[in-house]
Amino acid sequence: MMPESHPHPHAGAVLASTSSRRSLSLGSSISQSFRQMDTEDPFARSQSEHEHRDDEENLRWAALEKLPTYDRMRQGILRRALDQQQESGGGGVEIVDIHKLAAGDGGRALLERLFQDDSERFLRRLRDRIDMVGIELPTVEVRYEQLTVEADVITAGRALPTLWNAATNFLQGLIGRFGSSNKRNITILKNVNGILKPSRMTLLLGPPSSGKSTLMRALAGKLDKNLKVSGSITYCGHPISEFYPERTSAYVGQYDLHNAEMTVRETLDFSRRCLGIGARYEMITELARRERDAGIKPDPEIDAFMKATAVQGQETNIITDLTLKVLGLDICADVIIGDEMIRGISGGQKKRVTTGEMLTGPATALFMDEISTGLDSSSTFQIVKFMRHLVHVMNETVMISLLQPPPETYNLFDDIILLSEGYIVYHGPRENILEFFESVGFRCPDRKGVADFLQEVTSKKDQQQYWYLDQEQYHYVSVPDFAERFKSFHACQQMQKELQIPFEKSKTHPAALTTKKYGLSSWESLKAVMSREQLLMKRNSFIYIFKVTVLIILAFVSMTVFLRTKMPHGQIADGTKFFGALTFGLITIMFNGFAELQLTIKKLPVFYKHRDFLFFPAWTFGVANILLKVPISLVESVVWVVLTYYVMGFAPAAGRFFRQFIAFFATHQMAMALFRFLGAVLKTMVVANTFGMFVLLIIFIFGGFVIRRNDIKPWWIWGYWASPMMYSQNAISINEFLASRWAIPNNDTTIDAPTVGKAILKSKGLFTEEWGFWLSIGALIGFIILFNSLYLWALTYLSPSSGSNALVSEGEDDVNEIALKERSRDARSEDEISQVVYGDLGTNGATNTLVQSRVTLPFQPLSLCFNHVNYYVDMPAEMKEQGFTESRLQLLSDISGAFRPGVLTALVGVSGAGKTTLMDVLAGRKTSGAIEGDITLSGYPKKQETFARISGYCEQTDIHSPNVTVFESITYSAWLRLSSDIDDGTKKMFVEEVMALVELDVLCDALVGLPGVSGLSTEQRKRLTIAVELVANPSIIFMDEPTSGLDARAAAIVMRTVRNTVNTGRTVVCTIHQPSIDIFESFDEVRSLPPLPLSKLCAHLETI
Repeated sequence: MMPESHPHPHAGAVLASTSSRRSLSLGSSISQSFRQMDTEDPFARSQSEHEHRDDEENLRWAALEKLPTYDRMRQGILRRALDQQQESGGGGVEIVDIHKLAAGDGGRALLERLFQDDSERFLRRLRDRIDMVGIELPTVEVRYEQLTVEADVITAGRALPTLWNAATNFLQGLIGRFGSSNKRNITILKNVNGILKPSRMTLLLGPPSSGKSTLMRALAGKLDKNLKVSGSITYCGHPISEFYPERTSAYVGQYDLHNAEMTVRETLDFSRRCLGIGARYEMITELARRERDAGIKPDPEIDAFMKATAVQGQETNIITDLTLKVLGLDICADVIIGDEMIRGISGGQKKRVTTGEMLTGPATALFMDEISTGLDSSSTFQIVKFMRHLVHVMNETVMISLLQPPPETYNLFDDIILLSEGYIVYHGPRENILEFFESVGFRCPDRKGVADFLQEVTSKKDQQQYWYLDQEQYHYVSVPDFAERFKSFHACQQMQKELQIPFEKSKTHPAALTTKKYGLSSWESLKAVMSREQLLMKRNSFIYIFKVTVLIILAFVSMTVFLRTKMPHGQIADGTKFFGALTFGLITIMFNGFAELQLTIKKLPVFYKHRDFLFFPAWTFGVANILLKVPISLVESVVWVVLTYYVMGFAPAAGRFFRQFIAFFATHQMAMALFRFLGAVLKTMVVANTFGMFVLLIIFIFGGFVIRRNDIKPWWIWGYWASPMMYSQNAISINEFLASRWAIPNNDTTIDAPTVGKAILKSKGLFTEEWGFWLSIGALIGFIILFNSLYLWALTYLSPSSGSNALVSEGEDDVNEIALKERSRDARSEDEISQVVYGDLGTNGATNTLVQSRVTLPFQPLSLCFNHVNYYVDMPAEMKEQGFTESRLQLLSDISGAFRPGVLTALVGVSGAGKTTLMDVLAGRKTSGAIEGDITLSGYPKKQETFARISGYCEQTDIHSPNVTVFESITYSAWLRLSSDIDDGTKKMFVEEVMALVELDVLCDALVGLPGVSGLSTEQRKRLTIAVELVANPSIIFMDEPTSGLDARAAAIVMRTVRNTVNTGRTVVCTIHQPSIDIFESFDEVRSLPPLPLSKLCAHLETI
């Protein structure tokens, strides 16, 4: 979209004259240079002052333009405030260093002045400057034709990871290499076609498993290499093999993978630094040249901002601040992200960080997959609105997938793609989509959200309610039928005409497609990764301090066991104690390196994400970890040798002391390299720990201490020479027993050796000459190089753990039977729920009767009342540094209300309003801070000891054991949380009833798996979370965002589960984000934060 107006070429002077009335402060620091200190009316100043300042600005600008290009790009002109002029006695403008401006507080102040919460105006100011000199922005048009994606999957009979299935799959995998395979082939995308144009923002909709993520990843060039892809994908007419689509486009994934120890700003800074600046520097250089030739003087603020965005390699930059502001993350910029074990930002904020990671880069095509998970409707609207401005003003190409877009967000899009069962049902302008479905016979009801209608109209279960042709009898229209009818629709025919005309490659902007693999040079990438890894080591300093502390404790223990006063020397028998002391130290050092296994595996998910998105070469990550762990090895080796060497009474010569340190240091480095390699290859904690311990035991067995070399059978001797510990054993033993104090003549005729020391070495099967020490050190260095090289190879070439594959039943009858069960049960549940939601209301607004469910275990319905609840925490240190004087921070302020049995209550409010905090306080989950107010249960004061036994809490994050089935997860919870007085038969019956209540009975034998990797889908995990709490037979249940991350249909299934729970007479409270009208109407009462009067729901929300 072109700007609304094009200023005259000489309008720059007018703009500069107008903007010169603004006051900016440039004093002792750049941050003060942008702080408005003057309250005097600028229009009251004399004309002579204006003329003097304009003359000075013109002179400085003329001097700046005479500088070489490199120097000119590093400097900008900004204005002082009036008080700064008076203090300095100078003029009103000053030349500033762009590098300092981009990385300092001054850049943030400049951004505040430019942005002013009006993203469209801000972007248009940038675009107007570019258009004034006729520079064309790079644009990308993405086309996909006859695109088909297929996958081979294992049938359901062999999907569970039992010992028998693992063996069977392995054998059949070998057989499949030489003959037929038992895998099924499924088609994810089926011959789809379309065009994504610049300046058009496209919304991708579809029910679960429709292929939305696969389509996005295919267009972004990030599909799994195991998938079979046919058809063509082109950017501006170029196939993706001619450039790097990972750098030309940006893909925002569904899953939030971040380093939990880093803050939001640090995370975005790292991604911006790695992704680089693209062609910004060249564009701004050309822009400045054309402006100089045309005699145009740009707005100094815009000029300084654009130059600041073109600075590469900085640890922090103004682009990060812009991204934080756009995504609403500036309020938590310096808060760590956190994870399941570390408290950090909220789930919605994590989703915005995932989006921000890719927005900081220079990509002109964006594919954003489910970016609204965990966000409230207002935040989603604001983010999508900014993306709309970015698309229309800067000619970006954007496709966004949303789960439950509210109507106001849906209306921001230009085009809609509806995908179902791998077919494109519709692809065209948003204005024509309802026309298409009405031509087929389906109409969206007046009070129905269009996005929800689109995701349900292709479902066989939901389709009939939208049939509006009364004169014709309804008949089911399948997805292939929809796709076939779309081919004759005018929007599809117009798109087909455009696809038939090839894109002219000559019109492609030189900067549109990226042919450089990485945004930084290899050296700059290594510096960036090392800086991040150093930060992570600092944040995880407790681990390294703990390791050193354990080493010190073990050193003191070993010193008391092998005290030098009880360690005589000179005899062969004395050598056994010294040999044991040396071996104990060696084993301690080896075990100390074992921790590298877990540390490596913990980093892999984020590493794979950054590697696949071409943030940096894989070897830079490996080299950074190798180099940064050298000081750790030095410290731990020094601690052990310094504490134990002389206390245990080893050879007192200084040379021997340092040689033992070298041997232990090389051993520690070898151990860390070995376990880093194993972690990178094995990838999962359970397998890596098991196999790592096995490798460690093998190394010990063949190390020369447990079994001497002379006692090893010939067919196993290769294991002795291949064991790294053998060379470590030789090095430390030779260093000790060839010392002068062991050079006593040997009197033992059974050992052919001239000295006692050599006799001891020979009896142990070790080397007996000094050269053996350096040979062993050389061998250890070789192992270090070998293991580190293999570690780098694994990081570069191995793929992440296998992704989730569809589980296909052995026969179609099984699929049909399960589907039939689900449809029939859904119909029954919907009939029951309709009686509750739309039944007659009593005088108090609640239903007169509850649909009673057969409950095996009795429970006591309880009401929860809270009056004037306040919650305080200690004032964070960061806020104290910013000038806050209070000692406490109030998170909840005078909250009152009540939750009743059989009534479903919704807690609503924007992100950060305190919904989860209130539930945590009421549930007794807050262990810090101060709570004030009264909380009662059915009139009695609440006691946490008993309340914990009659309440359940479903967290927003679905955390489950991945290697058990659904039935096993629920059974485990029941056996631990139900009273021991209940017999096993009754517990089992109750488990089955709960599974039926949450509609998981047909999935009872399904493996839970890992989120985003294998096992259950998101909505199935959410229902499992509810079941795990419900099986404890609670009277009160708190649910934190049970519908977040779900599409409209999946959210309806979860809400049906919640409604069924309420119908049993329990008290249920839910926080809710982005509710559709159907979900909203399923609640009986709404509690708003910040507090609003408690509102009842009726059929059309008239009270609200």
